[in-house]
Amino acid sequence: MTGLEDLLRRLAPQVLAALVRRYRDFEAAEDATQEALLAAATRWPADGVPARPDAWLITVAARKLTDQLRSEEASRRRSARVLSEEVAPAAEDDDTLVLFALCCHPSLTPASQIALTLRAVGGLTTGEIARAFLVPERTMGQRIARAKQKIKASGARFVVPADMRAVLHVLYLIFNEGYTATSGESLHRVELAREAIRLTRLVHVLLPADGEVAGLLALMLLTDARRAARTRADGSLVPLADQDRSRWDRSLVEEGLALVRHTLTHARVGVYQVEAAIAAVHAEARTAAETDWRQIVGLYGVLSSLDPNPMVTLNRAVAVAMVDGPDAGLAVLAPLAADARMVRHHRLHAVRAHLLEMAGSVARAEYQEAARLTTSVPEQRYLRERAAQLG
Repeated sequence: MTGLEDLLRRLAPQVLAALVRRYRDFEAAEDATQEALLAAATRWPADGVPARPDAWLITVAARKLTDQLRSEEASRRRSARVLSEEVAPAAEDDDTLVLFALCCHPSLTPASQIALTLRAVGGLTTGEIARAFLVPERTMGQRIARAKQKIKASGARFVVPADMRAVLHVLYLIFNEGYTATSGESLHRVELAREAIRLTRLVHVLLPADGEVAGLLALMLLTDARRAARTRADGSLVPLADQDRSRWDRSLVEEGLALVRHTLTHARVGVYQVEAAIAAVHAEARTAAETDWRQIVGLYGVLSSLDPNPMVTLNRAVAVAMVDGPDAGLAVLAPLAADARMVRHHRLHAVRAHLLEMAGSVARAEYQEAARLTTSVPEQRYLRERAAQLG
């Protein structure tokens, strides 16, 4: 990506948010923003980048939008009013955070929140998002269009959100899909993981004192640091215990560890901070055998009190098994058998199989069931291989 392309990509959310704030029309504002970006890409190489590139883009986009409104019979009065007012750039953090909040509006489904965030804030094209989620471009385009219409119909408030939890949740969903794709031939969708990290870095710059934003960024960095070691040359999955830790990205590890140390001492503890602390314990161990599992069990206890949910229980069961033995882990896991959602989730069966194998019990059927339930091809192959090795 060239310097100009990078600049335009960074400015696009600010321009779009400023227009949405003023005109209250997400779709029209996005069209005008794209036209302004195209004009900048054409003119700036010859004329030079203006002293206030954000103001230049907002002015051009606003003119294009008012031209559009003027041409619509039903909007003539509105056009006359807005033409007399200047659309000034607001504080960068205000506009960008408003845009994040709109994209993650509670009236939208998680899938629509993700798509709209990647489109409006991330600057990805509809085609790029569709390819990342393995759906036709037309389908993704319809999903994004419906999301915009729903936001407009909801009468969403164009203000800086007091609570960023919905935004952080969507960013985490994007990262998770990039780090472990839920379907398809590849374990990773690198472009999604990278985009989630980039957007979370942006939120961290805008909200540097927010401990949960820092915690989520640390969690992503410490997790993504392992990516190169998670697969073999043929794309097959390598579990954490078997990974070559020399292949972990040390720069990401060090950055993530620094964030964890700072946020745990300067901010109120939250869910993402605790999850990042767990990832930090793994990152600090030179080998799998040196992992401080007792500390991890304690951290999962804290996490369970902050956010009790089946996935936390699942992960805690593994940690308990590493400290107190597989039978103790299976006992932690047992209540999940009554959860209808988890019975249909491949990870419950995969973890149970792992703990049964540790205990020397029959685990083959559980591995087979886990393989049947997952739609990730690399995970299917790994789970079937484990089943086959057990005869």
